[in-house]
Amino acid sequence: MAIYMERPQYMRAWFLNKIHDLSAEAMPLQLESVAIPEPRSNQLLIQVLCCGVCHTELDEIEGRTPPSVYPIIPGHQVVGKVTAKSNDVTRFSIGERVGVAWIFRACGECEFCRKGHENLCPHFSGTGRDAHGGYAEYMTVDERFAYAIPSSFAHTQAAPLLCAGAIGYRSLMLAKITDGNSIGLSGFGASGHLVLKTAKYLYPHSHIYVWSRSYDEQCFARELGCDWAGDFSMIPPSLVNVMIDTTPAWQPVLTSLRALKPGGRLIINAIRKESHDQSVLSSLIYHEHLWMEKEIKSVANITRKDVEQFLKIASVIPIRPEIEVYPFEEANAALVDLKHKHVKGAKVLLVCKDD
Repeated sequence: MAIYMERPQYMRAWFLNKIHDLSAEAMPLQLESVAIPEPRSNQLLIQVLCCGVCHTELDEIEGRTPPSVYPIIPGHQVVGKVTAKSNDVTRFSIGERVGVAWIFRACGECEFCRKGHENLCPHFSGTGRDAHGGYAEYMTVDERFAYAIPSSFAHTQAAPLLCAGAIGYRSLMLAKITDGNSIGLSGFGASGHLVLKTAKYLYPHSHIYVWSRSYDEQCFARELGCDWAGDFSMIPPSLVNVMIDTTPAWQPVLTSLRALKPGGRLIINAIRKESHDQSVLSSLIYHEHLWMEKEIKSVANITRKDVEQFLKIASVIPIRPEIEVYPFEEANAALVDLKHKHVKGAKVLLVCKDD
């Protein structure tokens, strides 16, 4: 049995039905009218207010991390309000604003979950890939995988924090940075600009260098207070202790490794890398790129703790993401723009204008 507030019976939702090549396809998603889902045990029904647009959606659409079932509603940076809930829900009330992130479900019982590493759970489910996500007017989620959104954030400001921000925060934690360590950022899109804002707060005495192929992104990084910005062919003022790579390409990995000090660490913050320049790895030279006890660590998914901790920090700093808002009806345009254009900040779909 569920508790409801008044709502319609049907909703609009964007569905992905198969893999597409976004270099040739401008309409990968199909808009349909479907019944609003019913909340089951422990679940909330959320009226989606907005949903961030993430590069992971491109990976899903183009088949690098394909959905486990079709058709699927993408979207995993969701901000909405609770409009119904099952009777056993205790954490949230009707009308409360909540967020949903990339982690939709983990088993809670495996060796990884028991250690707090639910991001490594073999039964991990991604929102919008393995379960319907936020490119829709409504969605359901287990209350244990929903998050209270600090009141200081507008809906569209909060959406990118749930993935681009939280996974950037996880990258910083995995990097094991000490204040004063120099930090390099490879790529400067939705996640990169939030990593910079967070790093400047957590490590105020650290120099931060930014690499981007886009001159506009380099200028944007300087506006946000980095100490140096240049393209991948340029040499920074000094080598760095930590590099965080948020690009979908392989060439930045070689640039990052070459930029590390002895004993430095490269964090690759990407769920998948594209294959178009994978051949550059054949030019890796051991003594230039890897020797001197350099480390490489990947970021895999995200935990609920990452999201909860980052939302608290972001509200204190406070972080205000740079965003570009698209109407809900232009979901395909947002995805194609993300694929083909340089991104300043983060893209967000405005699903519902909430009063």
